[in-house]
Amino acid sequence: MVFSAKTNGSDDLKAIISAISTLVEEATFVSNAEGITFRGMDPSHVALIDISWPNSAFEKYECDSDTKFGVRVDEFSKLIKRAEKKDSIELSISEDNLLLVTIGKNKKYKMRLIESSASDTPLPKISYDAKIVLTSSAFDKILGDVQVVSDYLTITATPSKAEFSGKGDSGEVVIDLEKGMEELTDISVEQDSTGTYSLEYLNPIVKAVGTSAGTVTCEYSTAKPLRIEFKVANIGRIHFYLAPRVES
Repeated sequence: MVFSAKTNGSDDLKAIISAISTLVEEATFVSNAEGITFRGMDPSHVALIDISWPNSAFEKYECDSDTKFGVRVDEFSKLIKRAEKKDSIELSISEDNLLLVTIGKNKKYKMRLIESSASDTPLPKISYDAKIVLTSSAFDKILGDVQVVSDYLTITATPSKAEFSGKGDSGEVVIDLEKGMEELTDISVEQDSTGTYSLEYLNPIVKAVGTSAGTVTCEYSTAKPLRIEFKVANIGRIHFYLAPRVES
């Protein structure tokens, strides 16, 4: 078995591990000739993350057979955080089944792998009525504005406008983005839709990936899960699914 993946800098891997850490404590990565993938769901099955990192995004990549390796996310994250922004990070697996992590030119870690307990997680098959594309900085700011008064974000979209709102014991807030505004780069709505989603899950994932992403694409339908795609330059895709709030 040959597996080796070397990044150009450390930001992309930090973003990936930070995103994964918002949902799970253990992660199993799958690598093959095409690249590295990860898919996992939080213990309460409210949120799911799906990551595809193609071989073309690496400075050097080699994998001659399907390979799975499991890590404890907090332990892996501590190693990755020792890298400076410009440091390359090289991952490989030793003959005695340890993860070798080389940071820059002179830091070499060995880390114990864990047995994968993850089962295959299917992606939801959903057709969406509304699609909103906005800058990641605008989305991050909206979540912060809404969290001041609410634990939940409500999204309402019409062909000309996206409305983000929240309501709580202390009050309520509405933020409108009209078509044509700089923050709202695209909007398409097949039918007017409204969905409400937990900020407890949304905020950490946007904080984790948002600084690396230029735009965020939100797709949803009334009473259906929200799907967010983060466009990160050197990572193929990060998709995040979040179940809607069900009124009791």
